[in-house]
Amino acid sequence: MTPTDEEVTPRRRAPRRSPSEPALERPHVTLGEQREPHTRLLKCALEIDACRAYWGRRIDDDAPSSERAFEEYWFGSRSLARVQVLLSNLKLRFDVYPDALRALHLWSTRRMSPETRRSICHWHLQLADPLYRRFTGELLPTRLASSRPEITRDVTVRFVADFDVDGRWTLASHVQFASKLLSAAHSAGLLERTRDPRPIVVPRVPDDALEYFVQLLRELDFAGTLTRNPYFASVGLDGPLLEERLRGLPNVRFDRQGDLVDLAFRYPSLRAWADARFPEASAAPSATPLHVTD
Repeated sequence: MTPTDEEVTPRRRAPRRSPSEPALERPHVTLGEQREPHTRLLKCALEIDACRAYWGRRIDDDAPSSERAFEEYWFGSRSLARVQVLLSNLKLRFDVYPDALRALHLWSTRRMSPETRRSICHWHLQLADPLYRRFTGELLPTRLASSRPEITRDVTVRFVADFDVDGRWTLASHVQFASKLLSAAHSAGLLERTRDPRPIVVPRVPDDALEYFVQLLRELDFAGTLTRNPYFASVGLDGPLLEERLRGLPNVRFDRQGDLVDLAFRYPSLRAWADARFPEASAAPSATPLHVTD
């Protein structure tokens, strides 16, 4: 029997910051990652094509009805029941971050590479689902660095069981979760194939995807810092490699002196970044550097 969202309770606290690690200052933080475990992944995995359609059609202030999305073929020939599931999940992945949804809608009027779209869908699913975030941001990177960089269904089932420390989910549900986690990770480009053993790989992350997400992430409350977090770790961006990539972004300045990390952003917010990148939007505010100490 599939558990309901109401049956799920928190299982894992956010990791404590090391006393030697400096606190991260984030401007105007009002939103954050989802920390309450839930079961939505059982009905809606990565859904890259549905996300793309949602960004292009979700333009008014009022939340769209399932009937409207169904009648206007937002998601092609999907049934009304499936449209209801997609809308309820995509609202929680994107509408909760209004400036991100606005930026993605503006972006939908321009060309977005498949790799960029895949990266953004993956990161937003991580934001919305702590189980997927821990699987892709902790377990897969750990196994990738091991002598056997691969994953199997049995290992994933055990991972779900360990996550479910209160035992609220049945073994059958653990198996279902494992299947959805593996499917979503493959769609995100983190797994080479869909049969065991599944080699873990590092996907290509374009600069525009990285710049979009670091602009969004600095405005959110999340466990970690801008240079050490499960989001970038899940796609192989950590340590010197991440620092090198950040230095190459046109609207971000990255400097390190010993343990002191300094990030400067050309635009004060994701909204301002989107306005400047997509000039069909309202005029962007004047760009001023904003320093964030990691």
